[in-house]
Amino acid sequence: MTEQKKPPYGIIAILFTGAFVAIFNQTLLNIALPEIMADFGIKAATAQWLVTGYMLVNGILIPASAFFIQRFSNRSIFIVAMSLFSLGTLIAGLAPTFAFLLAGRLLQASGAALMMPLLMNVMLAAFPVEKRGTAMGYFGLVMVVAPAIGPTLSGFIVQNYDWRVLFFIVLPVALIPLLLGIFKLKNLTFQNREISLDKFSLVLSSLGFGGILYGFSSAGTLGWSNPVVYITIAVGLISLVLFVLRQLKLDEPLLEMRIYKYPMFALSSVISIVLSMSMFSAMILMPIYIQTIKGISPINSGLLMLPGALIMGMMSPITGRLFDKWGAKVLAIPGLALVVITTFLFSQLTLDTSYWQIMIIYSIRMLGISLVMMPVMTNGLNTLPMKAYPHGTAINNTLQQVSGAIGSAFLITLMNTRTESAAADLLESGTAPENIVNMAMLEGINFSFFISTFIALTALLLALFIKKPERPVTEQEKEMVYTRKEATES
Repeated sequence: MTEQKKPPYGIIAILFTGAFVAIFNQTLLNIALPEIMADFGIKAATAQWLVTGYMLVNGILIPASAFFIQRFSNRSIFIVAMSLFSLGTLIAGLAPTFAFLLAGRLLQASGAALMMPLLMNVMLAAFPVEKRGTAMGYFGLVMVVAPAIGPTLSGFIVQNYDWRVLFFIVLPVALIPLLLGIFKLKNLTFQNREISLDKFSLVLSSLGFGGILYGFSSAGTLGWSNPVVYITIAVGLISLVLFVLRQLKLDEPLLEMRIYKYPMFALSSVISIVLSMSMFSAMILMPIYIQTIKGISPINSGLLMLPGALIMGMMSPITGRLFDKWGAKVLAIPGLALVVITTFLFSQLTLDTSYWQIMIIYSIRMLGISLVMMPVMTNGLNTLPMKAYPHGTAINNTLQQVSGAIGSAFLITLMNTRTESAAADLLESGTAPENIVNMAMLEGINFSFFISTFIALTALLLALFIKKPERPVTEQEKEMVYTRKEATES
């Protein structure tokens, strides 16, 4: 993979389109789950596999993406990824049974899992360090706007049409980048490495990340005392430890864990993990508060969160330019300060908090996150030598998935525990029974936000140690750039 002087904007545009469709699809189905349950006559635990299974496939394939990106060209990976995604979309839309729907959903996930790491690697290879922030800012726009539109559009369609329409809307949009990829996409990676896949590492990775993701994502619904939860987490943790130890011994590891010797990459990785956990407080707790306690419809719930997501999307390119000029620290500290303050304000919610007040606080919170997420991640990746880009992006994407699952399970557990104790206290105090449920749940939500404030504060303290990395270009990388330039001119 090579860093070049003139970025291939055509290639990047095609990859952007594919990534947008893949990310957009992740949040599209959540609101449709009740309709799917009614259609197929299944329980919530079964329907949840459409979400959990998607996450599991991501957790298994994203760590392996470093191997695929090093071994195969960007054109080959993109065409295979979009073909799997499109086929999965078609199967899901026509599914006569839940089993077919789940199979289609898992095929979608197998394609989508490769898109994010692929696009990030192409961006890192295509842009020099001094312009990389701006480029990654536009990448951040795709990351934010796509999942933001998903729930709002899904709510409208499910309320007015059949849930299958969701897939038939996605299918033609997915076929466009696939056809562009087949006829227009060129290879940016001229020198693919002849490396072999360590199958045992893939097994350990699948058990490790898959077990942790499934265990923590199931904890919110099954409860921590369920054997499925703690056994899968235990298997995941043991497998993950064995996976890391094996990677440190291999000459060609599936994931190069030695990149953590670069301090700024390690720091950016930790900040991203902590911030992801804190982000899930609003993503999971706010819909519960808005729909269950406030009684706001799913569509209006999605619309309430839409301005914040759009602000974050619009800010991404601006943040990228500011990063190129001033570095990550100048953006991360005020951004995380906004996250801490707004998360604390969410811990003070009442039964009478207005719709517009919630929207404003949430929008400011998303503004803060936009100043942090992509600059911190890019700052860490800029530390790495070029050959380590696939490993850095794969590790970042995987850890975001895992930390998101852990954060959501942790916060839901806190909410449920506090809700139960608050309900008991309210019952003893003689509160009217009809008011106990909402008041107790509100107490649980506020407590979870309060704890999430300290999680965000941890990220803020870590941001004080961010430095702008100065990575000298090696002679080998200079030769790679020269080779790429010659290939382009010829």
